[in-house]
Amino acid sequence: MGTVYAKEQFIEKNESFGSGKPRHLNLGTNDQEAEECTSGKKTIKLEGIQARVDKIHVDGLNRTKDDIVVETVSDLFKAQDFQQVLLGAHKVREKLDALGCFRNIGIYIDISSGPGATPHGLEVTFHVRELKRLMGGVNTMVGNNEGSLVVGLRAPNLLGRGEKVNFEYRYGSKRTTGIDIAFSKPLRGKWSPVFTTSVFQRGAEWPPSAYKQMDRGILLDLAFSSSSSIQHNLQWEGNYRDLSCLTRAAAFAVREQAGPTLKSSIRHIITADRRDAPIFPSKGGLFQLTTEFAGLGGNIGFLKNELMLQANVPLLEGIVIQGGVQGGLLTHLAGDKQVNICDRFFLGGPLNLRGFELRGAGPHSDGNALGADVYWAAAVHLYTPLPFRPGKGSLGDLFRTHVFFNCGNIGNFRFTEDYQRNFEQLANNLRSAYGLGVALRIGQVARLELNYCIPVRIAAGDRPCSGVQFGVGVNFL
Repeated sequence: MGTVYAKEQFIEKNESFGSGKPRHLNLGTNDQEAEECTSGKKTIKLEGIQARVDKIHVDGLNRTKDDIVVETVSDLFKAQDFQQVLLGAHKVREKLDALGCFRNIGIYIDISSGPGATPHGLEVTFHVRELKRLMGGVNTMVGNNEGSLVVGLRAPNLLGRGEKVNFEYRYGSKRTTGIDIAFSKPLRGKWSPVFTTSVFQRGAEWPPSAYKQMDRGILLDLAFSSSSSIQHNLQWEGNYRDLSCLTRAAAFAVREQAGPTLKSSIRHIITADRRDAPIFPSKGGLFQLTTEFAGLGGNIGFLKNELMLQANVPLLEGIVIQGGVQGGLLTHLAGDKQVNICDRFFLGGPLNLRGFELRGAGPHSDGNALGADVYWAAAVHLYTPLPFRPGKGSLGDLFRTHVFFNCGNIGNFRFTEDYQRNFEQLANNLRSAYGLGVALRIGQVARLELNYCIPVRIAAGDRPCSGVQFGVGVNFL
């Protein structure tokens, strides 16, 4: 099973692709290289040059099953000109990489020869190198305003069709812990679905609210893409949660919610990401809507919606204006179902409302943040490169300076059909702050921010943060 050969029936064409000695073309890794091929200073346009794929070879297979490989590469036979062959081969490589079976994938295109070769036929060869049976490592992860040490063990391509088992242990700088064991399997279908089931145990401490939380449960997730930039996740979660107070001085409103709870919920997450980069985008937008319904068993019940929007507009070279909006609404269910403090929304901190401490805006009791059922926040940034562009083209490109203004509100608002009153509720007790700072990109997964913040509007009970504020995470407003 070292090589898979796929061959399509001969189709007659009127024009020949070319003649001469066989040659190999090594495809690039982006669309521009796939659309044009250059020789010296002369650009050769590939569109309209008739070509077809006679044969496809996949070399280097060991554990991977033939059927999943044939299904992945078969669309390449539909190409009708040389440009479609190049673009199709690039898409096939992306599909093979998405299987999670290979670490290296090379593509070579040659003129077809031998029995069954057509005058304008091509042979496409994919050279693959499979992942090891067992992989592991120790690394660090940045997120939720803390850093974590991660120990992982992974068994990829377990049964030959992209299945994998993943074990992960995390310990965070803020005493968070986590153990996850997950099994995932790619499914056949038009939208490239992937099914994942996992069991987990996660612990976290929240000093602003004076409680710590331990979650133990199971998560089922079906991920699929309805288009090239729209991702869906359908999830079911069963979670046994245990809350306890961090100190004896915790507010009574926190202590009365301590103890075990059981949540069974279904969740849908839709994400449309058209940005050119996830951390420092220069153009494009992001839309994400999360809807969760809890109450299918257990003693927790609610309907929760959370929206995130972001737009980026380039002004000059390296100068980008960014606008972002977040909002959430939690609706209580009738009956004996509860809503716990850990289910509510919180506002404040370097990841959303800068100029306020973590969970520093909103309802408090005896100094402890209680969260609320409704929140919204908005921010405008002007990003620029470092002054005088030190390290341009290298280390300096990891940094951005920015000035910002953000505002928001949070509370247990009760909406009616009087839209003017609803708007007044959302606008009353508005919190706002402005400032400037420096941001550092960590790969394409996280960033650090060091800002000087000046709060402008503060509500009673809030905890503002005037002066220097440091943040580290993935999703910033």
